[in-house]
Amino acid sequence: MDLFFDSEIEETLILNVQESRHCVSVLRHKAGDVISVSDGKGTFYECLITDAHPKHCGVEIVSKESHEARSFKLHIAIAPTKNIDRTEWFAEKVTEIGIESVTLLRCEHSERKKVRLDRLEKILVAASKQSLKAYKPILTDLTKFKDFIDKNRDAGYIAHCNSSQLPQFKKTYLRGDDATILIGPEGDFSPEEVEYAVKNGFKEISLGNSRLRTETAGVIACAMFNLIND
Repeated sequence: MDLFFDSEIEETLILNVQESRHCVSVLRHKAGDVISVSDGKGTFYECLITDAHPKHCGVEIVSKESHEARSFKLHIAIAPTKNIDRTEWFAEKVTEIGIESVTLLRCEHSERKKVRLDRLEKILVAASKQSLKAYKPILTDLTKFKDFIDKNRDAGYIAHCNSSQLPQFKKTYLRGDDATILIGPEGDFSPEEVEYAVKNGFKEISLGNSRLRTETAGVIACAMFNLIND
């Protein structure tokens, strides 16, 4: 069954313009067809199309299926890349693999100072639908590195390449625990940032022997977390 998205579900609702166009103009659904709608908060709704309009498709809820959130949570805080396409690729892939929240970090070596949050949100929605996820990841806009650390003391791990003697994440992380993983920009975290994170309870980790691009490191961290908890 084709899956659509609406964050605010009521007994009768009108799909937004983008979803209406996809439903009616692209997939050629008509009044009387049954589709599935996700609220991104854990519930899928089986819905009957009542008004197959390409700009404001009306539907009525027939039934719903709720899913419990998983007991362990992954939060990746990552510096957006200079080429925003790479950050968008990261957002898509970690959503498909499985993640609860993403925060965009503004670091000392960050080259990108602005991000179109609305565009990233659309990518998260599309990836959630494509991978049939009941929960859409929570996305937080650019946050200064120190501000993030101050709000998340003792929260998790900082991955960096400033040392070759770091413990592997897969050998440090305990299955079933929540994890917050920090991924730095091109040029990595500064030594001062690493020191500040460690002083505030973050553990230094390595994601492997290869030197990874920012977005690749984020995806690898997400994949490791999910494989350990699979």
